[in-house]
Amino acid sequence: MIRQFINKTKEDIVFSISLILAIVTSLFNTPKLHYIDFKVLISLFNLMIVIECFEKQKLLEMISIRILDKFKNERKVSLVLILITFLFSMLITNDVALITFVPLALIIAKKSKINPMEIIVLQTLSANIGSSLTPMGNPQNLFIYSKYNLNLTTFLKIMLPFVILGLFVLVLLNLSIPNKDICFHIEKVEIKNKKITFIFVLLFIIVLLSIFNIINYYFAFLITVIITFTLDKKLFKEVDYALLLTFVFFFIFIGNLSNIEIVRNLFIKILNKPKSTFISSITLSQFISNVPCAILLSGFSSNYKELLLGVDIGGMGTLIASLASVISYKFYANEYKQNKKVYLKKFTVYNFSLLALFTIIFWFII
Repeated sequence: MIRQFINKTKEDIVFSISLILAIVTSLFNTPKLHYIDFKVLISLFNLMIVIECFEKQKLLEMISIRILDKFKNERKVSLVLILITFLFSMLITNDVALITFVPLALIIAKKSKINPMEIIVLQTLSANIGSSLTPMGNPQNLFIYSKYNLNLTTFLKIMLPFVILGLFVLVLLNLSIPNKDICFHIEKVEIKNKKITFIFVLLFIIVLLSIFNIINYYFAFLITVIITFTLDKKLFKEVDYALLLTFVFFFIFIGNLSNIEIVRNLFIKILNKPKSTFISSITLSQFISNVPCAILLSGFSSNYKELLLGVDIGGMGTLIASLASVISYKFYANEYKQNKKVYLKKFTVYNFSLLALFTIIFWFII
């Protein structure tokens, strides 16, 4: 376990940075338990368990293949992949949507002898934009939803204009995909165990109700543990505990930092205006990614609307602005090693163009 922990710190830069920051700031301030937002941690754990079951039972793959099998035109297939990624990212998080649907794009590309570079770049954008609409769509949304005790109506009012505009832009960008017929066939996939899948669908509803504060999240956690232990203990091994620990370390870091008066006053001064929160969250996301950015700035700003918009818009731009984008890049780079640099160039052009567009539009709206 110690060896695995050391290997993880070497592989995951964000995890390593969060650990170092937590340790260093703890030298100046004693960490306290109330720094940790247990609702976020428990909700993330519950979602990971349920979504991992969906992956294991091939539920998402089965749905997407049945839809894709009806289209034989490159532009239409691209649009379907974009829309599937867009819609499912709202429920199963942006990274899981990309893990599920980017490989499908690669399979189709191999069978039909096309280069899926542009399709995958658009899928990545669609995952980051689509996931912005719901609290469970990505970790930073879940954190902000819990941190500021928002309700679903307020959350949707903030994010709906961005997501609708984003979808419109994605559909326009898809017109750059060649409008030609392609030939491919993907083997049909069936759900492995319908009974287990049905139970976990019900569990997913319970988890969502806990996120929306309709039922107690500790109750949802207890039900998740009991069902998983009874039906499939191996799912516990698939949870991304490193991500959960990363959150814990950032909570400690922000808690410690907010109790250092000089630092606290400086951050509050910088972030006291809505537009400064908006620009700061977009800018900082480019360097440390939008999840830690949300946790960091939330400790010093009450401008939740601008922070929420900023970190979700800030997920576009650099490859690390949203760590989900790294997933797509790795998938593509493994299959098309000779085109890695070209992919990064295209990714950068698309992402910074949309980043500039949405930043300008919402700068005036807010």
